[in-house]
Amino acid sequence: MKRIFLFITAVAFAAPAAASATSEPSSSQVEQVSAFACNAFALSPEVRKRHFEEVGPALLKLKKSMRELPDGYELELPTDNKTYQLLTEWVFHERLCCPFFDIALRFDRENGPLWLRLTGRLGTKEFIKEEFDLANSR
Repeated sequence: MKRIFLFITAVAFAAPAAASATSEPSSSQVEQVSAFACNAFALSPEVRKRHFEEVGPALLKLKKSMRELPDGYELELPTDNKTYQLLTEWVFHERLCCPFFDIALRFDRENGPLWLRLTGRLGTKEFIKEEFDLANSR
């Protein structure tokens, strides 16, 4: 009985290692690189209209300050619940139409500001500046 248990245990540990050594990389191991363009059609017509004509412009109007980063921008926003709800809605849909963005939300300690950080690979910063017209919204 001990031998059977040891054999089964050895197979359970060895089989996955052997399989991974001979198989091709999984989809989680291979980095997918999306097109460097906004695909507005990733959103339904109703969602697209709200995203681009209501939620995005509303968030830009709420912007308190902006920090330029080497690979993008960080926007300071009010910490109220309404802003947070708008922001999470915007982020959820923005990930669908612009999957090349790295998007981070941060609340600073001691009731500090809420920050939206948009960064990404080479060219992302210029894309953000042009698409969001940040130069004119300062």
